[in-house]
This record gives sequence, structure tokens and C-alpha cells, in this order.
Amino acid sequence: VAMGRAIVRQPQVFLFDEPLSNLDAKLRVAMRAEIKELHQRLKTTTIYVTHDQIEAMTMADKIVVMNGGNVEQMGAPLELYDRPNNLFVAGFIGSPSMNFIKGKIEGGKFQAGDIALPLPPGGGGARDGQTVIYGIRPEHLLLDSAGVAATVHVTEPTGSETQVIMHLAGTQVVGAFRERIAEKPGQHLHIAPDPALVHLFDEQTGTRLN
Repeated sequence: VAMGRAIVRQPQVFLFDEPLSNLDAKLRVAMRAEIKELHQRLKTTTIYVTHDQIEAMTMADKIVVMNGGNVEQMGAPLELYDRPNNLFVAGFIGSPSMNFIKGKIEGGKFQAGDIALPLPPGGGGARDGQTVIYGIRPEHLLLDSAGVAATVHVTEPTGSETQVIMHLAGTQVVGAFRERIAEKPGQHLHIAPDPALVHLFDEQTGTRLN
């Protein structure tokens, strides 16, 4: 009702402050599409405040990610998703969150404990011997019989995909696989990251290197 009253006044700018937070999940999805369709038709500048990243990703032309009152990054939704400036944005955008593994660059590979993972093309902007944070999104972990062995902790089938919580190099990581996963807790799943979609972050500043 309040939105309808605002629309008929034909303002120059709309300000929405978490308008869908009290709706149930199904209605929230429907209203997301309704608001986006209205915006496309009215073409009125809209500032939409939300803590729900799915709302931000699906509805925004431009997202401004803020942390403690500071702007961490602004840009198109997929720009923030594909090229986060730092660890905060990388961990905030995306559900499940990006996996982070601490290790060191050695001999052209990322080394964490006794496992080695491939670097992005060109080395990812890191120098040999540098301690970095290795970032890989759950959907960019691939099942690969030649990959590293991760210990399955919990499997969460959703139907369209299976999310698996695993332990790798002393770190908990999450994989999101289209395949059905038969491995049980305690068993091993062999996985490999897609090198083209790996992110490297400076350990001290959190800044993305590649």
C-alpha cells in the first residue's frame, strides 16, 4: 500500500528500506520480480537498502557494498561477484560464501599444508614465497579423480545441486555440485578448482591481487 501511494505521487527518487524483510520466502521472491518490473517500466531512480544479497544481486543495476559506514566497492552485480576488490566483498557476495584457504606461493603453485592447488593464469599477481589467501567459490570446485582429496563432513542435497561441507588442508570448504554425491561423512571426495576462476588476496591488506 505504501509503495502504491509513493508511485502515484510520481517522485524523482524512490527510497526502499528493506521493504521485503517481513514477507515469507515465496512472497518475497514474487515481490522481487514485481518491484524490478515496476522499476523497468517507471524508470525512476531507486535506492534500495537491504542486507539480503540475493535481493541486491537480482534487482540492482549497481550495488554499493558498505562495511562500517565505508564503501568497500561499487559496481554491477556480476562485476562484484566476478571481481571482488577485497576479502570483505568476496565473502559477502555469493551464497554459499567464497571459500578462503591460507597458504603460500611455492614453485608456481599455491601450497597449503601438504596440498597444492593451481594458480590463476599468469600467476595471479602473487610472487614466489608470498603468503596469500586463496579464494574459490563453491560452484567453481569441480569433481576430479586426479584432484586433491577432501574429507566429507556434511552433505546437503537441494535437488538442483548438492552442497558438501568438507575439510581440506585444515580448513572447512564448501562445494556446490550439480552431480549427486554418494560419499558419506568421513569419506573422501576428490576435487579441483577451476584455475580461471581462482582469486588471490593479500594476507595483510585483504586486497585482491589478480
